[in-house]
Amino acid sequence: MPFLANPIFCALDTTDAEHAAALARALSGHVGGVKIGMEFFYANGRAGYEAVAAAGLPIFLDLKLHDIPNTVAGGLTALMSLDPLPAIITVHAGGGGAMMRAAADALAGRSKLVAVTILTSLNDADLSEIGFTGEKGTQDHAVSLAKLAQAAGLDGVVCSSLDIEAVKAATAPDFLTVVPGIRPAGADVADQKRIATPASATISGADVLVIGRPITQAPAPAEAAAAIFQEVEAARG
Repeated sequence: MPFLANPIFCALDTTDAEHAAALARALSGHVGGVKIGMEFFYANGRAGYEAVAAAGLPIFLDLKLHDIPNTVAGGLTALMSLDPLPAIITVHAGGGGAMMRAAADALAGRSKLVAVTILTSLNDADLSEIGFTGEKGTQDHAVSLAKLAQAAGLDGVVCSSLDIEAVKAATAPDFLTVVPGIRPAGADVADQKRIATPASATISGADVLVIGRPITQAPAPAEAAAAIFQEVEAARG
């Protein structure tokens, strides 16, 4: 049973609150939810969040919190006063087990909590550059961080489509995989390095597909989202 009937969360990567709210209204009925990230939330805060949420779609609040356990717990406690509550919130798995446990305790199941493993803009060469030495590549690190997140009581992880099957095998089938870097065939790759089509990510077991520019920059965003969902449905069989 899929986590969501429509697993597509559209990334509203803009600082324009009116534009984001209008996009959310236009996409209602065509996507499973919308994602608000740092760019939007830092510019517009609670008022912007509530303007987008008024469209009635579930909100993925992607702030990727990463700090000492007490600070992350305090930040998440503050976010629990948002109305409506986010459907999904992110922290960085690299913050460690204690930080993730504090985050899970702060949410107490009120929102799905997922941990970012390895960003889809990074590849093996990038990991080496920032000091991840040894024979392990991006997938090995993603799996290790996913296991740590599961042990800390989180609901899932953000990972590349290339890591989904390994993460599921190392954790559990119902451990959520939230997958960015989704590009329909022929779409611009932009700043992503480890990407997949909506169909291939679905076949691999993705629970949530995060898709931004292929929808938001399309001439008709709702039609673009509907076409992607048809691809997902076909892949589900």
